[in-house]
Amino acid sequence: MGKIAFVFAGQGAQYSGMGQELYEASAAARDLFLLADRIRPGTSDQCFHGSKEELAQTKNTQPCLFCVDLAAALALKEAGVRADGVAGFSLGEVAALSYAGVLNREEGFSLVCRRAQLMEEAAEKVDSTMAAVLKLENETVEGICRQFSHLYPVNYNCPGQLVVAGDREEIEGMKPLVKEAGGRMVPLAVSGGFHSPFMAQAAEQFAKVLEEYSFGPGWMPVWANFTAEPYAGDYRNLLAQQMCHPVRWEQTVRNMAAEGFDTFIEVGPGKTLSGLIAKTLPGAAVHQVENLQTLQQTAKAVLEQ
Repeated sequence: MGKIAFVFAGQGAQYSGMGQELYEASAAARDLFLLADRIRPGTSDQCFHGSKEELAQTKNTQPCLFCVDLAAALALKEAGVRADGVAGFSLGEVAALSYAGVLNREEGFSLVCRRAQLMEEAAEKVDSTMAAVLKLENETVEGICRQFSHLYPVNYNCPGQLVVAGDREEIEGMKPLVKEAGGRMVPLAVSGGFHSPFMAQAAEQFAKVLEEYSFGPGWMPVWANFTAEPYAGDYRNLLAQQMCHPVRWEQTVRNMAAEGFDTFIEVGPGKTLSGLIAKTLPGAAVHQVENLQTLQQTAKAVLEQ
C-alpha cells in the first residue's frame, strides 16, 4: 500500500443529523464538538438537529461542516488510521490545515466562522448561485461561459464535471446551451457564487483577518485548492486567494497520486469527493467516514490492507 490521504468534504454535503454518531462513539470527536460549542454556542445542535434551510445558510454550513469533517478525521485517527497528507475542498481546506497542525483546532474553527460570515455577506449582495455541468469537456464549458458576462468556471472536479458560478439569470440562460452541447446541469445547494469574482471583496477582507492568525509548518503536507500543490510560501495568501479563484480538485488528486498516494479517505458528510476521486483515479482505493458504520468499515479495510 502506498500513502494514505484524508480529504475533507466541502459545502453542499451537509444534512441534518451529520456528526451525531461520531460525537456519541468517539471521545476525540466529542471533544471537538464541545470546543466548537464553547466558541460558537449551538454548533453541535445545528449539526444534529438543524433544518435543511438552516444548514444551507453559509454562516451555518461552514462551521458545522468544519466540525463534522475534522471530527471524522480525529475519530479515524483514534481508530488507528493516520494520514500521510491531506487536502480539503473549499472550506474543507481549513479543516485539513487544522488536522495537519498548521492551525490549532480553536484557530481553525474560529477562522472558518469568520470566513463563513464574509462569504455570506458577499453572497447577499448579488443574486448568484452555482451549478455542476456534467458530461462535457472543460474547454466546452469554458467556451459557453465566455458567451455571458457573469459566468465563471470555478470547481474543476473530475473528468466530465465542472462547476460554474454565476448570476442566477445567466445560469438559467446557460442551460439550453449545455443541453445542445450534450451535457446537463445540476444545481448546487449553496447560497452564492463562490470561488468567483463575486467573492473578490470578501477575499480582500479575509486576507486582513488572516493576519491575526498564526500558521505553523504542520506535521504533513496539505494540498492547496488554489495551486493544486502542497502549501508553501505565503500560507495566508493561498487561503485568501482560494476564496475567489477556482478549486483545482482534479489536478490536486492527480498530483497527490503522482506523489505516491493511492488510498483516499473522504472525511465528513456525503460521498461527493469519493465519487470525484474514483472518476479521476479509477485504480485508487477510496473510502469514506461520516458515521459509526463507515468509521468501522473504513478502519477495518485500511488496517487490513
